[in-house]
Amino acid sequence: MARGRRSKSDRFDGFMLELFHDHDDDWLAHFVELPNISAFGPTPEKALDELATAWEMVKQDYRESGEAIPVAPARRRYSGQFNVRIDKRVHRALVIEAARAGVSLNALVAQKLTKGLPSEDSNLAG
Repeated sequence: MARGRRSKSDRFDGFMLELFHDHDDDWLAHFVELPNISAFGPTPEKALDELATAWEMVKQDYRESGEAIPVAPARRRYSGQFNVRIDKRVHRALVIEAARAGVSLNALVAQKLTKGLPSEDSNLAG
């Protein structure tokens, strides 16, 4: 299956989409964050229309069962804090590196994480 386009859409509540063109000449559209929600069509537009229908049905199922509808990661609010467990030797090495650089461990790790982000995610506003 050939990799196709990837985009984010308000039509799909901010979820990232991928379109694939398969060897049978069909198009598959699915959510990157919810890969079990997908649809096929003979054209990209038809696959997206089918995905929109499937997404509305999934949301209705969530409503009927009293569950919260998933929120796209791009639309969630984040605190900026999370805990990570690492090997104690890595922890020690990071503390030493931070001390040598004259920065806190938190600042050093934040810098390293930011450097590892893909360029499309480097806009860290809001």
